[in-house]
Amino acid sequence: MSTGVLEDARRERWRERCGPGISMRKELTEASAMETRPQEGRKGPPPRDVPPAVGLLLPMALMNALLYLCLDRLFISPRRSAEDPTRCPHGHFRMGPMSNCSPWLSCEQLRTEVRQMKRVGEGAVKRVFLSEWKERKVALSRLTRLEVRDDFLHGLRMLKSLQSEHVVTLLGYCEDDNSILTEYHPLGSLSSLEATLNLSKYRSTNTWQHRLQLALGYVAIIDFLHRSPLGTLVMCDSSDLPKTLSQYLLTANFSIVLNDLDALPLVNRSTGALVKCGHRELRGDFVAPEQLWPYGEDVPFHDDLMPAYDEKIDIWKIPDVSSFLLGHVEGSDMVRFHLFDIHKACKSQTPAERPTAQDVLDTYQKVLNLLRDTTTPQTREML
Repeated sequence: MSTGVLEDARRERWRERCGPGISMRKELTEASAMETRPQEGRKGPPPRDVPPAVGLLLPMALMNALLYLCLDRLFISPRRSAEDPTRCPHGHFRMGPMSNCSPWLSCEQLRTEVRQMKRVGEGAVKRVFLSEWKERKVALSRLTRLEVRDDFLHGLRMLKSLQSEHVVTLLGYCEDDNSILTEYHPLGSLSSLEATLNLSKYRSTNTWQHRLQLALGYVAIIDFLHRSPLGTLVMCDSSDLPKTLSQYLLTANFSIVLNDLDALPLVNRSTGALVKCGHRELRGDFVAPEQLWPYGEDVPFHDDLMPAYDEKIDIWKIPDVSSFLLGHVEGSDMVRFHLFDIHKACKSQTPAERPTAQDVLDTYQKVLNLLRDTTTPQTREML
């Protein structure tokens, strides 16, 4: 077979294999050429050529949009966790210079590792002893008498369930020995706030800014109780100002933690369950109006006839506690001026008309942000 015939056969086989593609490309080329020719009979201005800069910018914009959508799918902002990641998991604690979390101490550990020292406080339910554990000062609470053991165990359950930045740190417990071990705060309760701030080493913190931070911390605790993981809890150990202040501890960094959780009844609106703080008649202006005996002096007090109430009794008391915390330092009257409206709402005779603890907390935070950078001479001008 001649060379020419072989060449013709190879060309034929090549056309059979690639012919469809060549044909398609040819059609596309012809169609493109037809589009580029000016169409006869078309009226109007000739089509404008797209500037080269626009031609470059358009693909870049499309690429950026696609990149944004891809990144948005890949890196969705995580929701803020309800739990503080810096805190230990449930059943563990960390305090002071400890770098790692440790499990709550057991009965055996409390008996053998904790050295009881001197008594530093006593209430109706617990005696508190300054103690030592691994060369660290701690607070050991013991039951005063068996008649109030139910309250003691209720406080322990609350302490275990409500561990957070708002509650004193639980280190261990032993129900068999009726003992609870917590972190020790040497500055004591809020009752001794004025004496503490009058000490020379703390006088620099005796300002309206620090005092407003304390008041804000107190309201944050009330808000935490009203929206706790267990439901709406009411701070019942608050029949007067001294009693209320004794329930909270002042930490070394001048924040507030709730220390006594023995009387935290639960409001359950779904079942209509309200609360009553104790079984005795309450008197005075510090407690909310709905906590007073409503039937006058002629009718003897009887607990079964006393109407129940809800968490708004805590809101009523906020202005009085905050006024104590603000004290009478320079600038504190200016803070009271800015808090007047929210405090007036807290003192509404109708519980339902009082704000929530979250409303009060938001207002306190706004006032703090507003006045944070205000100097003492300016505060006088504002008034």
